[in-house]
This record gives sequence, C-alpha cells and structure tokens, in this order.
Amino acid sequence: MAELISRLRLWRGAVLLVAGVYFLVPMAASVWFSIDSPGGIDFAAYTGLLSAPGFTDSLVLTLELAAVTVVVLLALLVPALIAARLGPARLRTVLEVVCTLPLVVPPVALTAGLIGVLRWGPDHLMDTPFFQTVVFVQQPEFPLVLVVAYVLMSLPLAYRALDSGLRAVDVRTLVEAARNCGAGWPRAVVTVVLPNLRGALLNAAFLTLALVLGEFTAASILGYQPFAVWVYSVGNSKGQMSVAVSVLSLLITWVLLLMLAAAGRERRTAPSTS
Repeated sequence: MAELISRLRLWRGAVLLVAGVYFLVPMAASVWFSIDSPGGIDFAAYTGLLSAPGFTDSLVLTLELAAVTVVVLLALLVPALIAARLGPARLRTVLEVVCTLPLVVPPVALTAGLIGVLRWGPDHLMDTPFFQTVVFVQQPEFPLVLVVAYVLMSLPLAYRALDSGLRAVDVRTLVEAARNCGAGWPRAVVTVVLPNLRGALLNAAFLTLALVLGEFTAASILGYQPFAVWVYSVGNSKGQMSVAVSVLSLLITWVLLLMLAAAGRERRTAPSTS
C-alpha cells in the first residue's frame, strides 16, 4: 500500500512538472521578448502601459462590460435553474438545451445575426419608441449590444457551473424548510439557497469574466474597442507592448483564479461555530 501511494505521488509530481513546463516556458519566452532590447533588458513596454493611448479607457470599458454581463447572466440563470429544480423534470431538459445552444453557434455567426437585427431596427422601428432603444444599445461609451453578445457566449459555461452547484444541494428540501419556518419565496431563495451556491456563483462569475476579458471577435466586428481589441491594435505597431499587456492579463487571470480557489477552500475547511 505504501509503495502504491509512493508511485501515485511520483506520477502526480511528474504530471505537475510537465504541466508547469508546458505553461511556464511560453510565459517566460513572452516575458523575455517584452523586455529584450538591443541595449539589454528594458522594461519600457511595462512602464509605458499606463500612458499608452486607449489603455485605461479600453480596460475600464472591459471591466464594466464584464460586471454588467455577470449581473445580467446570474439574474437570468439563477432563478431559472432554481425554478427548474422545483418544477417538473422536463423543464431541466428544455433549459439545458436552450443554455447549451450557443455552443453550436460560432461567434462570427452570432455577431452577424446581431448586425442584421441592428440594421433591421432603424428601417422598421423609425416611428416607434423602440427606435431609441436600438440607438441606445449601440452607444460607443457603453455598448449594451456587447453585453447581449457576451451573455449568450457565456451562457453554456455559467449554466454548467451553476448546474453542478445545484446538483450538490437539495433545493426542494431547503426551500420547503424555509417556507415552513414562515419565509416567503424570495427570502427562502436569497437567505437559504444562494448561500449554499456560493462556490457555483463564484465559478460562473469567474468563467464569465475570463471570457469577456479575452473576447475579440464580436467586439471587433461590431466596431468597438474593449481591451482585447486594443491589445490587437497595439500589436500591429508595438509588438513588445502587446506581449507585455497579454502577460499582465494572464497574470491577473491567474491571481483571480487562485483567489477563487482559496475562498472556496477556506469555506470548506472553516470550523463549525455551532
């Protein structure tokens, strides 16, 4: 038995070593490219980021889009998934098909569909109150049309994360217990069900954030410039700065992932106060 455990540890260490080399070698090569210069090591690509035209605006826009996308996505999915858990089983099948459908639609086709709707709106809604809505969702300062695209793209990822969390929780029993104690439906969901879905909610939010930070196709085709599009445009003229931004983005994503894992681990190992 001890020999088997030793072998398992050896193989686990080997796998982690290979994975570390696979991820860290390209990362190290990118860092070296961003600081290498004819005169030696130069960190100008990193120090010049804050003063680069469009860096702050594109990053702030992306973070705002990510925050709104997370809120809208969770506001749509969480009630729907809880209702499906409390309702007939066939509702789960219908909801699963609807939520996973964006997987079979390429981002280019999705964006082309949005463009078709945006072009159709001004021609047919000119004399209706909906015309201003079509104009409003395309504002360059905060393009809500990108939120629509990001919600659809993130739907399958967030659905899987939330569905896994709900499978580990007996939603029906929790809601019935809260109702028997006098809580209404909103209070039962907010105070009893959602605290048990903390890990699933964090996972869904993180996956959505990661997708929005790296999404390029829809924003580029629609003509907006969030962070990923800005990185691409900088890469056409300043290769080292583009790589520096990509490295920093990857590090931020890793930090968020580690924070999420640490938060989930602390919650599972926290001692009981009862």
